[in-house]
Amino acid sequence: MKETLEAVAAGELSVSAAEARLSGYATTTSGRFDAARETRRGIPEAILAEGKRPEEVVDLCETAVETAGRALVTRADGDSSEAVETAFKHTEATVSVDDRAGTIIVTGEAFDQPELTAKVCIVTGGTADYPVAGEARALVKAAGADCTIIQDIGVANIDRLFDQLETIREADVVIAVAGREGALPTVVAGQVDCPVIGVPVSTGYGHGGEGEAALAGLLQSCTALSVVNIDAGFTAGAQAALIARQVDAVKNRDQQSGN
Repeated sequence: MKETLEAVAAGELSVSAAEARLSGYATTTSGRFDAARETRRGIPEAILAEGKRPEEVVDLCETAVETAGRALVTRADGDSSEAVETAFKHTEATVSVDDRAGTIIVTGEAFDQPELTAKVCIVTGGTADYPVAGEARALVKAAGADCTIIQDIGVANIDRLFDQLETIREADVVIAVAGREGALPTVVAGQVDCPVIGVPVSTGYGHGGEGEAALAGLLQSCTALSVVNIDAGFTAGAQAALIARQVDAVKNRDQQSGN
């Protein structure tokens, strides 16, 4: 604590950074940012833009970069993206926006990006499922795992899946994203020997639409897989990232022992 206070007094550490170091979070006018989440959980805190004003998103992004080295924003609309890009335009930080996925990543100049020796493959039933898949990818890439997205391999023409099986089977964990009846994750889980995380999405319509039928189908899957909530790309990405961290730890341990 003494070193932290001395750093603040010397102008070497901001008040927000000091608070984050001492309590694990930083208080802003827009909320409290969990700056210690990545150290504690292995995955970074995300700023949910939905329901927040653009200036509140910017405020939290600035605090995240200041205290954790980077900011990860989910469910961002055009106004929030524009506000964040403008706020960091004349700084050393790098801003990456995925409009379709609604994600923003702001990386500070001194941030040390993690790198994991693990592969995650995200597959989608249709191209319309990309927004959820892209949100999952943002989490996986933030954790430092290699991430591949394969789109539009729904089971209506199962040859599209079989054509990609070689690539999918190279992954240490698979995220399968599908709407309608949610059949894709079940089929994928029957073809690979790694964990599969099924994500039902609300791209369907009619009876059981808005992801309801997909969720029910995945919960009743006859193959072994994990299931997250409807459109929960963030949760799927976080789970995959945690698995990837464990895979990386095992591979590094084996390498050090000479196995």
